[in-house]
Amino acid sequence: MQNRYYSLDVFRGATVALMILVNNPGSWGHIFGPLKHAPWHGVTPTDLVFPFFLFAVGNAMAFVMPRFEKAGPAEFWKKVIKRTVLIFVIGLLLNWSPFIKWSGEELVAKPWEHVRILGVLQRIALCYFFASVIVFYGKTKGAFMVSMSILLLYWFICFAAGQVGDPYSLAGWFGTGIDINILGVTHIYKGEGVPFDPEGFMSTPAAIVQVVFGFLVGQYIQLKGKNFEMLTNLLIAGIILIVTGYCWDLSFPINKKIWTSSYTIYTSGLAILTLGTLIYLIEFREIKGNWSKFFDVFGKNPLFIFVLSGFLPRVLAMFRWSTETDPDGTKHYTSILPWFYTNICKPIANDERVGSLAYAVTLIVFYWLIVYLLDKKKIYIKV
Repeated sequence: MQNRYYSLDVFRGATVALMILVNNPGSWGHIFGPLKHAPWHGVTPTDLVFPFFLFAVGNAMAFVMPRFEKAGPAEFWKKVIKRTVLIFVIGLLLNWSPFIKWSGEELVAKPWEHVRILGVLQRIALCYFFASVIVFYGKTKGAFMVSMSILLLYWFICFAAGQVGDPYSLAGWFGTGIDINILGVTHIYKGEGVPFDPEGFMSTPAAIVQVVFGFLVGQYIQLKGKNFEMLTNLLIAGIILIVTGYCWDLSFPINKKIWTSSYTIYTSGLAILTLGTLIYLIEFREIKGNWSKFFDVFGKNPLFIFVLSGFLPRVLAMFRWSTETDPDGTKHYTSILPWFYTNICKPIANDERVGSLAYAVTLIVFYWLIVYLLDKKKIYIKV
């Protein structure tokens, strides 16, 4: 990526850092409101992280797609399929990791029958694949038209196939039954108290459009170059999408968990405004330094550090020790990260949310040191 688009690196890196922050609280029961997902309809700052990352995937695609077009369809399919499969498999293995678990006093194999098949990386893989195909064959105009058609068709299907009178609720959304039939109930996420996967197949189409929008913006930035006309049009486009998303919310609620079309439009608008602000600060005003470098290094090894942040705590949890034994002989265990939260972070303040946030920030600093050292050694782990 050219230096004049350094703001895109910072945008991607900041998104990765926030993904790690919201995924690693000290206690899931003690989190500040902005760091929680919306219960169902609506948006919190946390609900912006994933769509911003998909938008950044599209930005990056805008810089490599010309090479794909020059190389031809055979090379395009080879590269895209390879990357899609790798990201999907890494996500699946991450869900399964560390492949063993404690059962009382024994370590036993973690059975495949209870492994969640889909997840964040799997959605990134699917969105990358389909967005790449749409852009490669549809070009700019075709990609835009296909994207609008997907958003409108998804709205129609949600309304027509959902529960009469309540098609956008957890119980009324049409996609859960289809995802269960495809994946099997044991492979479905159950964080809502019932089998329902927020990264399921049926809620993926509108997320694909998020990547296409990121591509279109990245392509526009390249074509127009660094000038105020580009920046002005970018900010206007962001405002239009935000207003459109709010208006659509009246009939098709903004909802991350079923990734509604209004959610795609609204969050894409916010992503464009955020990116436009960074372009103004970094490219026009040249306000950069330690703050931008902090996020920049996250953006240079994004998938690696995200995977590590999910894998490392699970591995460390295997190394545990007994803290106390009940009169009936039941033993209680802890490991290094829970111990660190309980004994170092939690006592910081009476409000346990402060300690929970301090734990998450500490992990961010720890992972930053890793990507900083990788950057110093010019080591960039690509998929």
